[in-house]
Amino acid sequence: MIFIIFVFGLLLGSFLNSVIFRSASGGSILAGHSECPSCGHKLGFWDLIPIFSFVFLRGRCRYCGKKISWQYPVVELATAAAFVLIYAQGVIPRLNRGIQAGSPIGSGMTDWVNIIFQFIFASFLIVIFVYDLRHYLIPDKFVYPAIFLAAFYQAIAGRSGQAALGAFLLFGFFGLLYLVSRGRFLGLGDVKLGVFLGFLIPYPETLVLFFLAYVLGALVSLLLLLGRRKRMRDPVPFGPFLTSAAFIAMLYGEEMVGWYFGLIGIA
Repeated sequence: MIFIIFVFGLLLGSFLNSVIFRSASGGSILAGHSECPSCGHKLGFWDLIPIFSFVFLRGRCRYCGKKISWQYPVVELATAAAFVLIYAQGVIPRLNRGIQAGSPIGSGMTDWVNIIFQFIFASFLIVIFVYDLRHYLIPDKFVYPAIFLAAFYQAIAGRSGQAALGAFLLFGFFGLLYLVSRGRFLGLGDVKLGVFLGFLIPYPETLVLFFLAYVLGALVSLLLLLGRRKRMRDPVPFGPFLTSAAFIAMLYGEEMVGWYFGLIGIA
């Protein structure tokens, strides 16, 4: 099953690459054939096999010889790895407990419904991560559907109140920063992204997301400064840190909150 999910993740990662590139160029996400961004030649089946085509072609277009962006294999592998982690976190522990109890099926259908939703949310996070990293922009056409889907998911899961509180906290804090700094600290897209992530990661796990995002942002920014890749006044997109923190919180936020509350003596 892990192998099947990994391959499925590779295939969906290839589609996510198309979404990212076509959204940036203004093309249709679903219509038309894939083509080389350098020479415009339509790509055949053997040019589009995730990972394999990139390795087989040695990272160059078969038709014009131009280099293929590393984004393609990285996004494919990241999507596959994310899906495997979601499956491992959501199903394997429950299957093990079921086997020990003599019933390996248990609530498998409910598990898979949750996992499918998490696959979708992980896809949104990956697309937003890469798009913001490349273009310093978070398009509404990614964020608004993600907000409504996350709100719907939390409603059927019976966590609308906690999700609304998480969305309110992130929207309020980021919105205040945006107003006070007049857009210098973060963009309006980050404020809207906060609404999606607040619904996705309900309170109190929202606190884990918030903490991790700023820790990751500080560490990466420090490394960029030390490596002289950025200067103090250079902008650094915040979306990649928020989406990375959201993925970690989506998988392990509940355990991290439980550990911290236990550490400080809160039941």
